[in-house]
Amino acid sequence: MWDEPYLETCCRSALHRLCLSGSLGRPTGLRDQPCLERLEGLGFACMGADGRFRATPEGEARRRSEILKLAS
Repeated sequence: MWDEPYLETCCRSALHRLCLSGSLGRPTGLRDQPCLERLEGLGFACMGADGRFRATPEGEARRRSEILKLAS
Protein backbone atom coordinates (compact mmCIF):
# COMPACT_ATOMS: atom_id res chain seq x y z
CA MET A 1 0.00 0.00 0.00
CA TRP A 2 1.29 3.46 -0.93
CA ASP A 3 1.45 5.51 2.25
CA GLU A 4 3.37 8.59 1.10
CA PRO A 5 1.69 11.83 0.01
CA TYR A 6 1.26 12.13 -3.75
CA LEU A 7 3.41 14.76 -5.45
CA GLU A 8 2.18 16.40 -8.63
CA THR A 9 4.67 16.54 -11.50
CA CYS A 10 5.27 20.24 -10.89
CA CYS A 11 6.03 19.60 -7.21
CA ARG A 12 8.42 16.75 -8.03
CA SER A 13 10.24 19.12 -10.38
CA ALA A 14 10.34 21.81 -7.70
CA LEU A 15 11.70 19.31 -5.18
CA HIS A 16 14.41 18.27 -7.64
CA ARG A 17 15.42 21.90 -8.28
CA LEU A 18 15.36 22.57 -4.54
CA CYS A 19 17.71 19.67 -3.85
CA LEU A 20 20.01 20.76 -6.68
CA SER A 21 20.25 24.22 -5.13
CA GLY A 22 21.87 22.68 -2.02
CA SER A 23 22.60 24.92 0.94
CA LEU A 24 21.99 28.06 -1.14
CA GLY A 25 18.29 27.24 -1.35
CA ARG A 26 15.61 28.76 -3.57
CA PRO A 27 14.32 32.33 -3.10
CA THR A 28 10.69 33.31 -2.82
CA GLY A 29 8.97 34.97 -5.74
CA LEU A 30 9.78 32.32 -8.33
CA ARG A 31 7.17 30.58 -10.45
CA ASP A 32 7.49 27.39 -8.38
CA GLN A 33 6.74 29.12 -5.07
CA PRO A 34 3.28 27.49 -4.72
CA CYS A 35 4.97 24.08 -5.07
CA LEU A 36 7.70 25.02 -2.61
CA GLU A 37 5.02 26.09 -0.13
CA ARG A 38 3.21 22.79 -0.70
CA LEU A 39 6.49 20.91 -0.13
CA GLU A 40 6.99 22.89 3.06
CA GLY A 41 3.54 21.84 4.24
CA LEU A 42 4.44 18.20 3.59
CA GLY A 43 7.72 18.53 5.50
CA PHE A 44 9.92 18.17 2.41
CA ALA A 45 11.12 21.79 2.48
CA CYS A 46 11.61 24.50 5.07
CA MET A 47 11.99 28.25 5.00
CA GLY A 48 15.29 29.54 6.35
CA ALA A 49 15.73 32.72 8.36
CA ASP A 50 17.02 34.34 5.16
CA GLY A 51 13.68 33.73 3.40
CA ARG A 52 14.95 30.94 1.16
CA PHE A 53 13.52 27.46 0.84
CA ARG A 54 15.78 24.49 1.53
CA ALA A 55 15.18 20.75 1.31
CA THR A 56 14.73 18.87 4.56
CA PRO A 57 16.26 15.43 5.11
CA GLU A 58 12.78 14.01 4.35
CA GLY A 59 12.73 15.95 1.08
CA GLU A 60 16.17 14.66 0.14
CA ALA A 61 15.05 11.10 0.87
CA ARG A 62 11.87 11.53 -1.18
CA ARG A 63 13.92 12.84 -4.12
CA ARG A 64 16.27 9.86 -3.91
CA SER A 65 13.44 7.34 -3.87
CA GLU A 66 10.91 8.90 -6.24
CA ILE A 67 12.87 11.09 -8.65
CA LEU A 68 16.28 9.43 -8.78
CA LYS A 69 14.78 5.95 -8.18
CA LEU A 70 17.52 5.03 -5.72
CA ALA A 71 17.06 2.70 -2.76
CA SER A 72 16.98 4.50 0.56
